[in-house]
Amino acid sequence: MVSPAGAPALPREPAVSVGPARPEDFPRIAELTVSVYVGGGLASPEYGTQLADVAGRAARAQLLVARDADGRVVGSVALVLGGDFGEVLESDDEAAFRMLAVDPAVQGRGVGARLVRTCLDRARAAGKRRMVLSTDPRMTAAHRLYARLGFTRLPERDWSPVPGVDLLVYALEL
Repeated sequence: MVSPAGAPALPREPAVSVGPARPEDFPRIAELTVSVYVGGGLASPEYGTQLADVAGRAARAQLLVARDADGRVVGSVALVLGGDFGEVLESDDEAAFRMLAVDPAVQGRGVGARLVRTCLDRARAAGKRRMVLSTDPRMTAAHRLYARLGFTRLPERDWSPVPGVDLLVYALEL
């Protein structure tokens, strides 16, 4: 592909929209999240049970999905504005997001960033002042994304939900 000026044209980014998940999306979200986390060696098979419980997640958070131009779910994230699903939250001024997953076929194309930015926008609209998140040290691609979006490490809030699982905490002031 060549642009009119003769320079090579950049490949088109997939048209992606982000919005609320629907119950009929839950099986795809479960498959995607378990595949990315457990199949990608980023989480234990035991955690896969929690990752697959999309209905439970949707009852405790705002479940968002990214859809490609054909309407297929290519990413998801759970936005937590309070409650027991946000273990990393320390105050009512904070929001969190969890279980960010992007289909490997579209990784590196801005889908994860689009999901995170939607979470940030919704948290601001809900009056939150800080977004926090926990991440496994192995999730280096996610760490790069968070740094690009302006998140900083909060090592004093790193924690361990179960023995042998040590999570890093990042935050962004809204």
